Amino acid sequence: MAKSGLGREPDSSAAVTVLSRAVELDSESRYQPALVCYQEGIDLLLQVLRDGKYHKQIKIEENATGFSYESLFQEYLNETVTEVWIEDPYIRQTHQLYNFLRFCEMLIKRPCKVKTIHLLTSLDEGIGNMQQSSGLKEIKESLRNHGVLLEVEYSSSIHDREIRFNNGWMIKIGRGLDYFKKPQGRFSLGYCDFDLRPCHETTVDIFHTTHTKKI
Repeated sequence: MAKSGLGREPDSSAAVTVLSRAVELDSESRYQPALVCYQEGIDLLLQVLRDGKYHKQIKIEENATGFSYESLFQEYLNETVTEVWIEDPYIRQTHQLYNFLRFCEMLIKRPCKVKTIHLLTSLDEGIGNMQQSSGLKEIKESLRNHGVLLEVEYSSSIHDREIRFNNGWMIKIGRGLDYFKKPQGRFSLGYCDFDLRPCHETTVDIFHTTHTKKI
C-alpha cells in the first residue's frame, strides 16, 4: 500500500481546508456557498502550483506492487515535456542499466515529445566499468534512432537521487530508479510487467517548481 498527501505548506493547507468545507456544504445541499468554496479552493491550489509549493509524498511499502515507472510518472508527463534530467548514482550494474532503459522507453512514448535526456551518475571503476560504458553507449545509440539525445556525465561525489522534467515537476525517490526487487525467476509474474514486481520500501517525494534548473 502507499500513503500520500499534500505537503503542509501554508497555502496548500488553506486549500485543503476550503475544499473540505466545500464538500460539507455540498453534502448539505447548500450548493451556492459550496460552489464559492470549490472555486476558492481551486484558486488556492493553482496559486500553490505557481509558487512552487506543491508537495506530494508516496510511501511504497516492502513487497508492494503496482508501482511501475508508468504508474508513478505518467501523471506528470505530457506533450510539454521535451527535456529530462536524471540524477542517480547507481546506473551501473546490469539490472540498473535495464531500469534506466525501461525509464527511457517510457519517455519516448506519447504524449511525451522528449528530445534530450541528461543523466548524471557515478562511474563504475571496477570490473563493471566496461559493462556500464557499453550499456549506456548502446542506449544512447538506440535513443538517437528515435530522435532523442542522451547526454551522460559522471560524478564521484553524487549522492542525491532526483528526476526533473522541464514542465516543472521534480520527483525524488529514496532508492532512485532501483526500487524493484529481483524477480523470483525469468518466467515469474513481474519479470516483464513492473506493475507486478514487488518493491523495496522507499519514499517518493513529488514537487512542482517554478523553474527546473539544469544539473
